[in-house]
Amino acid sequence: METVILVIHLLLALAIIGLVLLQKSEGGGLGIGGGSGGMGSFATAGQTANALTRLTAYCALGFFITSLTLAVLAGNNGSSKSLLENLDNPPAAVDSSAQKSDNKLPEAKASGDDSKAPSAPISE
Repeated sequence: METVILVIHLLLALAIIGLVLLQKSEGGGLGIGGGSGGMGSFATAGQTANALTRLTAYCALGFFITSLTLAVLAGNNGSSKSLLENLDNPPAAVDSSAQKSDNKLPEAKASGDDSKAPSAPISE
């Protein structure tokens, strides 16, 4: 459902961009759009402007509706839990004895004997 609405939303955005570019420039900001080219030969200037304005308004209305719909759908999918509450494996407790800076071997720590040699032979 969300994907369909998102595709419609993007198509409406592209349609609005195209429709705005087709409309006649009122102020002639870039110096283009003042002539009777484009759709001027299809209909009179007033009819063309009126149709493009209405179509732009309808596309804008659809764009706002799809924006609100996507916002509501995104809000309903999320849970109210925080990120830490959603973790499957909570973090392990830190052992303060493991943070000591001594360099004893694990076998020596387990047995309590510091003079014991490692159980694995040392390769030459």
